[in-house]
Amino acid sequence: MSAHAIAAVVYKPTDNIEALLAEAARTLAARGIKLGGVLQHDIASVPDDPCAMELENLETGESIPLSQDLGSGSVSCRVDPDALARGSIAVRGALSRGAQLIIINKFGAQEAFGAGLRDEMGEAVLAGVPLLTAVGERFLDDWAQFTGGECSLLPPALDAILGWWSELQTGG
Repeated sequence: MSAHAIAAVVYKPTDNIEALLAEAARTLAARGIKLGGVLQHDIASVPDDPCAMELENLETGESIPLSQDLGSGSVSCRVDPDALARGSIAVRGALSRGAQLIIINKFGAQEAFGAGLRDEMGEAVLAGVPLLTAVGERFLDDWAQFTGGECSLLPPALDAILGWWSELQTGG
């Protein structure tokens, strides 16, 4: 079976998907692959906030704070819409500057409902640039609907990601 230009690492809540994608990005960048996209990271240095997150622009290394402070007692979504807009600009800019691979941290709840970085995933595909993301098991049906089933599903392992990329490059 040949590799598709769209790949998703399928993960469980117990998998450290952020660390895996970061390791894959570092490995591919070290091989000279021109990356674009954004990865999510927890910010462990923020006291009293276990949900503090940021996006890393893979093209520039810029950190974009992803969590907004909604005050104590808030139960609303903490994802900062401005951060998503900056993430969108990062992805679109990388596409226009010739990225060879776009990595977007995940197809999650935001994307399943038509928001988040869903449009940017589509832009990468339309531009003919391979896309790597992660999909939690609970969003697999939404992902299949989004891709029409035309994607490679990968286990959460670095060798699987690197194997997909190698197969894609050799036309396998």
